[in-house]
Amino acid sequence: MNLVELARVRAVKTAYEKELLRKPNVVGVGIGLRQRGGKFTNELAIIVSVTHKVPWEDLAPEDRIPEEIEGVPVDVQAIGVPVAHPAIVEEEEGVED
Repeated sequence: MNLVELARVRAVKTAYEKELLRKPNVVGVGIGLRQRGGKFTNELAIIVSVTHKVPWEDLAPEDRIPEEIEGVPVDVQAIGVPVAHPAIVEEEEGVED
């Protein structure tokens, strides 16, 4: 991976992020290393995080996530339902409100 490749992947991700986020089960879009068979490769990709994977043939054509966008690989990764956890804030000694 080099800076030119990273910049190109970042530009394509930015251009298509809103469109990808509108698809069913999509909960996030980022950039990372593609996974094959549960192992990371050295291939930079747009990572589309979904709650669960759905068989290709069960999706309407407009809901399918392409394998690549403008030549950039797209990797769909099932992460489940994201849960926000409350931040833990420790009180500083000697500081009063």
